Amino acid sequence: MKLEKVIAVRNSKTIYRDGQYVIKVFDEGYSKADILNEALNIARVEETGLPIPGVEEVTKIDGKWAIVTDYAEGKTIAQLIAENPDKKEEYLERFVDIQIEVQSKTCPMLNRLKEKMKRKIAQTGLDATTRYELDSRLASMPNHNKLCHGDFNPTNVVISPDGESYSILDWAHATQGNASADAARTYLLFWLSGDIDSAEKYMELFCKKTDTAKQYVQKWLPIVAASQSVKGKPEEREFLMHWVNVVEYE
Repeated sequence: MKLEKVIAVRNSKTIYRDGQYVIKVFDEGYSKADILNEALNIARVEETGLPIPGVEEVTKIDGKWAIVTDYAEGKTIAQLIAENPDKKEEYLERFVDIQIEVQSKTCPMLNRLKEKMKRKIAQTGLDATTRYELDSRLASMPNHNKLCHGDFNPTNVVISPDGESYSILDWAHATQGNASADAARTYLLFWLSGDIDSAEKYMELFCKKTDTAKQYVQKWLPIVAASQSVKGKPEEREFLMHWVNVVEYE
């Protein structure tokens, strides 16, 4: 494998392309358990039949762990929106349709979203009263077993050159649970990217297409924001803490 063509640099990882393969190389010290879990997530989601780049190999390159997957030909929805701003609503609608397709699947061997959220709340460093309120709200939310991507944003959906098919990237955070929690995370990700207009349009589209009350998705926002603050960048934490406190608790 040739690590020559860098296609993305992320926090603690570098992503290369070598022909029909993508090699995600993790920095030294990255959790081995998290790397192996990501590869396992991909293998499990592959079994749902969704169009995703399959995992080909987990290996070590120059002492660093790496996951090798298939390459998805095309452009991300984020790229397409940037190149064709007049078609933004059309692409957002397709983005939501693809998310709904993901959430129509079940993947029983994945970690459970509510259990992951509970662990994250414990790691936030928030005061005991706020953690109690978040835990209580989380416990009161309905238990579902839908496939949740965990980082569903326009940079993780690739549309093929002919526009007919698509592929969904990055399954590191996949869980099974409540689809509205995943929608709340996507809404927050739009906000974190500074695209508030798309965040609001996304929320409207998701709620309309799934016949979900907007208030129900919003009830997840403090929980999801708290969870995101643990893995989020330091500069995002203050913003996310605002969301943790923005909704009055019943």
